[in-house]
Amino acid sequence: MKKFPSLLAGIFCLATLALSGQPSAPEPIAVKSYVDEQADALEDQVIQWRRILHENPELSNREFETAKMVARHLEGLGMEVRTGIAYTGVVGILKGAKPGPVVALRADMDALPVTERVDLPFASKIKTTYLGEPTGVMHACGHDTHVAMLMGAAQILSGMKNDLAGTVVFLFQPAEEGAPPGEEGGAELMVKEGVLKDPKVDVVFGLHINSQTEVGTVKYKPGGAMAAVNRLVIKVNGKQTHGSQPWGGVDPISISAQIIQGLQMIVSRQMELTKEPLVISIGKIHGGVRSNIIPEEVEMVGTIRTLDEDMQKDVHERIRRTVTNIAESWGASADVEIEKGYPITYNDPGLTAKMLPSIQSTAGNENVILSKAKTGAEDFSFFAREVPGLFLFLGGMPKGMDPEEAAPHHTPDFFIDESGMKLGVRLLCNLTLDYMAQ
Repeated sequence: MKKFPSLLAGIFCLATLALSGQPSAPEPIAVKSYVDEQADALEDQVIQWRRILHENPELSNREFETAKMVARHLEGLGMEVRTGIAYTGVVGILKGAKPGPVVALRADMDALPVTERVDLPFASKIKTTYLGEPTGVMHACGHDTHVAMLMGAAQILSGMKNDLAGTVVFLFQPAEEGAPPGEEGGAELMVKEGVLKDPKVDVVFGLHINSQTEVGTVKYKPGGAMAAVNRLVIKVNGKQTHGSQPWGGVDPISISAQIIQGLQMIVSRQMELTKEPLVISIGKIHGGVRSNIIPEEVEMVGTIRTLDEDMQKDVHERIRRTVTNIAESWGASADVEIEKGYPITYNDPGLTAKMLPSIQSTAGNENVILSKAKTGAEDFSFFAREVPGLFLFLGGMPKGMDPEEAAPHHTPDFFIDESGMKLGVRLLCNLTLDYMAQ
């Protein structure tokens, strides 16, 4: 991280010089052309910001240098800046010269405990210890691009301050990937600390770059766009015995196998999957110490993904009933804990319809794709639960590449084509300006 401050100062100077030489915004009829021109002019700088962030990733609630970089940039643009929000979050407030609505734009800042394998000159070499295990740190989900794109949008919109009919709140959010154990964080904590209340936000927009969607395209989904997520912990309590005499105890390992099958039967035979998709996955099982001892306890940890609140409540009850009854039928007992997670990422249908022409005019009708819901989760959902929200997916895969060959998010080979970021900058600006105009 030693190189970060000096690079930060250099980029800060570039931003200040670029802003001071920026022409005043044109009449409304030419606003989109102005945004396009400014996005073209800023593209190299946005890419440079992204590369600095990519080379210097920071984990959730530890985005200290990232926050400093963002805050200095926003301060250089002359807007009100608030730091230390939800630990490391940064909020910039740009008040236009004319009255109008308050529009929030959000970017997440945190990286992941992943060791980068992509051969890039700005690849991350950062190492750390995460939950007791040595690991690399990598922007393996594209949050570095999100920050850079929102910094670019902030610079363009600041140059239009005298023509803005409203206020823009820039939300640079920590810990989207989840706060460390024992800590709060992310969008939920930012909401709790009042970022949507002072000033009172009317709508919130966000976007997520996608490594398996072609550059130049935008995907959207009205209603439930991404799943709610709940962590599932099951403890099966049996009776320990010698492995050669299973009848002398109650085997929690065999019971756990039955429970896993039972959970999948909930999905395939009890839930109306034509309504919305649903996933129950067990990702971790721990029990026993050696081959010839049947243990007393087995712990399973998994995830539940739902896209409908009624289905979410229903499946939670079915999980508890299924696990408890299977364990009891074997003479064992089971404890089921379903932890609070992220709610459904819900795109307000009215807002989505209202902004669709803006998205289409920015990206081109042929490049705007109505998509199906995703079973991934996003804590943008906490913002969209408080005010109408719209969350879009932006193409980051090289043109012509087979999506099946593109590395998924959260993997060591995750790769983003930086040419896709300019469209993201334009989208953030035009969504803001078009909403204000309406």
